Amino acid sequence: MPLALAAMALSPSAAATQQSPEAATAVPQPRSAQELLDASSPSDWRTPDPANTLYMDLAAGRVVIELAPGFAPAHVANIRTLARERYWDGLSIYRSQDNFVVQFGDPTEDAAARKPIGSARPQLPAEFTRTSEGLAFDRLPDRDGWAPEVGFADGFPAARDPASGQAWLAHCYGTLGAGRDVAADSSNGTELYVVDGQSPRQLDRNITVVGRVVQGMELLSVIPRGPAPMGFYAHPEQRTPIRSIALAADLPEAQRTPLQLLRTDTALFAQLVEMRRNRRDDWYKVPAGHIDLCNVPLPVRAPPPAAAAE
Repeated sequence: MPLALAAMALSPSAAATQQSPEAATAVPQPRSAQELLDASSPSDWRTPDPANTLYMDLAAGRVVIELAPGFAPAHVANIRTLARERYWDGLSIYRSQDNFVVQFGDPTEDAAARKPIGSARPQLPAEFTRTSEGLAFDRLPDRDGWAPEVGFADGFPAARDPASGQAWLAHCYGTLGAGRDVAADSSNGTELYVVDGQSPRQLDRNITVVGRVVQGMELLSVIPRGPAPMGFYAHPEQRTPIRSIALAADLPEAQRTPLQLLRTDTALFAQLVEMRRNRRDDWYKVPAGHIDLCNVPLPVRAPPPAAAAE
């Protein structure tokens, strides 16, 4: 007889006799990440700032992007301006390189024929790193091949070097970066890319990271790949049109996508990380005892009815 059924078959007095005081008061431990999330409290979650949230609307649906002004303030300011002036509306995703990135903006080669950028700044300083002083950093317990320390800062996958006092955002799946030319300061935020392949961490500290996709990656990851070697489409009709890219703050409440993101400075998040780095369910036979920064899930949910009403 299975153990659960055997326990049910005991009389109340017999069960009390066989049950230890510890067992009588023990709280059942969650067996899955979803059970942990279902038991979370409202304080475990945060609502992204509408002034730092972009909506990319495609024919297939909406991609929601959280910007990172704490790491790239000049680029984020320019991106806000470009979004408010609807720079990307009517442009396209013009590159999809297998196991690497999708890229969007104006693919016109002739600079004189490119879409005007309005009141946005034409050139920005490189923002590859920032000082780690004063930065709240939720460190992972495991070593990393790309940085002395890795973890999360402002809710973003990040790395830091105590020796140099510098911190930077990591190129994980869903990362949003600003394309540039050879010169480090040749970006203005008009050409953006999203990582949709295995994490290209060699780009860390070589390009400005401006945010990450928090919802809708499935819409980008299925975009047909362009031709080798770099995935730029040979014909305009192959591109994916962008209906609009707008700031959530500039849209009426009814047109926004309500989301909550799990805070990375909580005991719940630490428990989820440990559960994933040492899987102890019936399927796993050997716990890994290690987790890669870019394999740490960052849960997102629709606000529960009570939170949505507040």
